[in-house]
Amino acid sequence: MTPVDPEPEPEPEPKPKPKPELADRILGGWLGRIAGNMLGKPVEQGDLWTRDRIDRYLRLADALPLTDYLPEPTDPADAAVLRPEWRACVRGRVHGSCRDDDVDYAILGLHLLETRGFGFSTEQVGDLWLLTLPYRQTFTAERAAYRNLANGLRPPLTATYDNPYQEWIGALIRADVYGWTCPDDPRHAASLARRDAVLSHSGNGVYGAMWAAALISAAFTAPTVREAVETALMVIPASSRLARTIRRVVSLHEARLGWAETLGTLAEETSGLGWIHTVPNAAVLTAGLLYGDGDFTRTIALTVRGGLDTDSNGATAGSVAGVQTGAAAIPPQWTDPLQDTVRSAVFGFDGVRITDLADRTLRLAESGR
Repeated sequence: MTPVDPEPEPEPEPKPKPKPELADRILGGWLGRIAGNMLGKPVEQGDLWTRDRIDRYLRLADALPLTDYLPEPTDPADAAVLRPEWRACVRGRVHGSCRDDDVDYAILGLHLLETRGFGFSTEQVGDLWLLTLPYRQTFTAERAAYRNLANGLRPPLTATYDNPYQEWIGALIRADVYGWTCPDDPRHAASLARRDAVLSHSGNGVYGAMWAAALISAAFTAPTVREAVETALMVIPASSRLARTIRRVVSLHEARLGWAETLGTLAEETSGLGWIHTVPNAAVLTAGLLYGDGDFTRTIALTVRGGLDTDSNGATAGSVAGVQTGAAAIPPQWTDPLQDTVRSAVFGFDGVRITDLADRTLRLAESGR
């Protein structure tokens, strides 16, 4: 009798990769913010470093696609107009993070929540600025608000008196910590960001902070970055210019327009606002997130190549992507050179460990939940 071959064993289905734990996502947010900021810092002058000029710089250095920090300049004319800090921000020269307000405000927000709790007031934000933040390390709307605080004005007058920068990007860059400490609670994150933002901003400047905080909060659990973007839109007025511009980016992406064509269209539609205004920068950021499609390197590279306020946009894009992927999944060329060290102008925080900041943020997130 001929033996019958047994049925072959079915191939085991591949096990899904475990989702990053909360601690890993928060550390990813910090690392992503710092790495994205460092990537964009050398070319942070949007009226000079346009999208075309950034790509020309990268082509001359044979650095497209961009998969690491910016290369050293090959053209002396480019070297002359990079930010003065470029020597500590380009590949091969990064040894810990450079000091930057995009990171200072994340640290300041953490310090605020640790000392004042989630029930902080806008006045307490201002008090903390005066106590711990050097005036010369503030810019545009923040400097105007700081001056108004020092002269005895109180919020919201600190934002509106003699302040032509009320809708610029400064409040948006202060929002990350509210998203990190309110995972999967975008409305709460947005309400905290609003309380902070009205010290120095109004209108779309405040909406930008609310949207960014909600976006980062949503990134903890949203299955795709598109869903995180859509969720974040729910916390700002649908009729605002910011909301309409973000929806426009989403629609162009959905129509399968290319990344460059999308940015070209948005540049025309937001022309005249300036390179530090919240609205055009939110367009560049949204495009970087959508076309990056969850890939950390591609997300921050496209965002910085989009121009305008490159270090601020790179920082927020890195924060969102880092929360999505978790720290362990961020490629080492971005994190290893940071050497777990932050330079900061915030009193008492210079030289702090990134992992320490993440641990402190995690404690707040767990206590808030």
